[in-house]
Order: sequence, then structure tokens, then C-alpha cells
Amino acid sequence: MTAPKGAPKAGPKGARGAGRAALAFIFITVLLDMMALGMVTPVLPHLLNTFLAGNTSYAAVFYGLFNASFALMQFFFSPLLGALSDRFGRRPLILASNLGLGLNYALLAWAPNLQWLFLGRVISGITGASFGTASAYIADTTPPDERAHAFGMLGAAFGAGFVLGPALGGFLAEWDPKAPFWVAAALSLANAAYGAFVLPESLPKSCRHGFSWKRANPIGALAFLRRHPELFALSGVQFLSNLAQVSLPSTVVLYAIYRYGWGPSSLGLTLAICGVTLIIVQVGLVGRFVRAFGYRAALVAGLLFGAAGLFIAGIASTGVQFWWAIPVIAMWGLAGAASQGIMTRHVSASEQGQLQGANASLVGIVELAGPLIFPFIFAYFARPGQPVERSGAPFLLAALILVMAAAWAFAATRKEAQYAMPEETGSPPTA
Repeated sequence: MTAPKGAPKAGPKGARGAGRAALAFIFITVLLDMMALGMVTPVLPHLLNTFLAGNTSYAAVFYGLFNASFALMQFFFSPLLGALSDRFGRRPLILASNLGLGLNYALLAWAPNLQWLFLGRVISGITGASFGTASAYIADTTPPDERAHAFGMLGAAFGAGFVLGPALGGFLAEWDPKAPFWVAAALSLANAAYGAFVLPESLPKSCRHGFSWKRANPIGALAFLRRHPELFALSGVQFLSNLAQVSLPSTVVLYAIYRYGWGPSSLGLTLAICGVTLIIVQVGLVGRFVRAFGYRAALVAGLLFGAAGLFIAGIASTGVQFWWAIPVIAMWGLAGAASQGIMTRHVSASEQGQLQGANASLVGIVELAGPLIFPFIFAYFARPGQPVERSGAPFLLAALILVMAAAWAFAATRKEAQYAMPEETGSPPTA
């Protein structure tokens, strides 16, 4: 493969002057976005139950619809925001997303009925589709051999937000059920105001791509991946990895309650340990591992670590044995950062937004499909009369999916010898 035109060695010239303050802002943006999303997660079912006069059955149905609408908006709008960022730059899209999220959380806090609450959730899915744009900013401003570490830091912010958000949301909800929405609004608006002063544009006008609706929709995004065989294969690997990951949030709480008899304190402690180990891997190990062994090894090893951890979780007969799986699963974080590091090297600076939008759109598909797979598998094997040991089937299936992903990743990157020593290859791969 020849180096794509416009794919500089270390990002666009103007981007390299972005500075630590700008990259810290991107980190904080992702952290606050995930915290805000996490804060409202434990509160939303309660609000739905209130609006539906305590009908828990209806509340469960609407909660599913609310989550599906969020994922659908991510699916449709991630490619659009990515294409817009390739045309107008990353800065206006990131700031507009922060502003939109802040105003939308205020709308959710004010919502007087179910209809307004649903509208707010839909808008959340649209304005929250900026993770791809933040990833494109990282690709713009980071040399290729340092991107795995940078994407690892982004993943750490993602994980930290999901750990801190629900804890803070639960605490605030004890005071007022709508308080988490107001706090989320304040954090997003404050971040937008701060970013207006510290965030420079990362994509110079000379590197921008003309806007086209063919590039700005999910079908066009998938067609973009298909035109690049190496990206299509790696996006397939990411799709399988993300699908396997859904097994955890969609079933782990029910699984732990059913198999180990855990209560809220044990669950809270376990989720906190998961978050801490994930942050340690993303911040402390990803960059070092990639420098030592290369992108390809990090990608394949991360997927196999994930498979091993999920297998342990699926067969663990006690809660202590389940805890053994946590650090192994955390090593799965190597794969996502390495995959992003490889994929961003294969496209030009003017296509980074489209690439990240396409990846985010695939995540939207996973978030729709995954909850329809793993919880139903758990429900089947947790029926009365079934051996309790079989209730780990969702994690065993997820482990098998990751083994398949690892094999695909190994085959898809077999010609990428230069990824073995990324520090020696500052430019995109050539053939």
C-alpha cells in the first residue's frame, strides 16, 4: 500500500502546535461526555417509572426504546459529523457537540412529560456522536508511532467517565432525581466555554475534504471502508470486538446476582475495580507494549487477553474467581488502541473524520444488536432447572467471538511487518 496523499508523518503541520492544553481538553471532553452519560444512566429508569405512574413493565419497554433511539442516532449521525469535521475542521464540531450536550441535558432536566424526555434522548444520541471527531483530532495531532498511546489515553477517559458517572449520578439522585441532568448540563457547558479558549483547529484548510452526502451517511461510510480492503478487515475485527464487549454491560450484573448472590456493594466494588484496572492498562501499558512489540502484536494479544478473561468469567464458580478475570479482561484494551493506531495510518488527514465516523456508526449497530443477543442467551441458560454453571454462556460466546476476531486480525495484518517496530516507521506503510 502506498502512503495516502495528505497523510503527513506526524499530522498536519498546524496540528503539531496544538499543545498539551488542547489534547488535555480532548481528554476532558471524552471524560465529561462519558461521565454525563453515566450520571443519567441510573436515573433514567426512575424518571420513566415516574412518568408512567409506577408501571415498571411499561418503563422497561420504554427504557429499551430510549436506548435503541440513542444507538440509532449514533449510527446515522456519526458519519455525518465525521464528514463535516473533514470539511470544516474538528474544532467547530467538538465545541458544538459540547454546547449541544449541555443544552440537551438541561432540556432533559426540565422535561415535563415522556415526550420531551424522549426528544431529549434522541438529541443526546445526535450531539453525543462526537467521539469519532475527538478520535480524528488525536489522529491529526499525534505522530503515527505515538497514536496507540494517545488512543489508550482516550480509552482511559472513556472508562473513567463510566466509572465515575454512575457513582456521582446515584449520589446526586438521592438529593433530587433531576440533579444529575443539571450537573451534566453544567459540566458540558463549562467544557464548551473552556474549549473556546484553549482548543485550536487541528486540520488545516489545505488538508480538508469537500463535503458530500455520499460520504456523510452510514451506507457511504461502509462503502468507504470497503474501498480500502485493509480498513474493511480491521473494521470487521473492531465490530466483532465491540460485539463481544456488549456481553459485559448487558448481562454482567444479572449474572453476578444470579450466580454469586452479589448485592449492590459487591457489584459497585467490582465495577470500580474494573474501571481502575482499565485505566491502568490504557494509561500505563498500551504505549509501552506497542513500542516493545508493535501494533500487530498488541492488536492480536489484546483480543486473546479479552477472550481468556471472558472465558474465566464464564466458568468462574465463585465471585473471587470472577475477580481473577478482571485484570485479564483489562488487557483487552491493547486491541482497541492498536487497531485505531493502524487504521489511522492508512487514510489521509482529510479522511480521518470519515474513518472515525464509520467506526462509530458500526458501534451503533453493535449497541443495537448486542442487547438482543447476550441477555436472551443468559435468560435461556438461567431458566429454572438449568445448571447454574451454564449461566456463563454469554461470556463463553463472547470469548469465542474474540478468538475469531484475533484470527481475522492476524490474517489481515500479516503483510504489515512495519508495525512490529512502530518507532522505526514514522510514515504510512508502503508496498
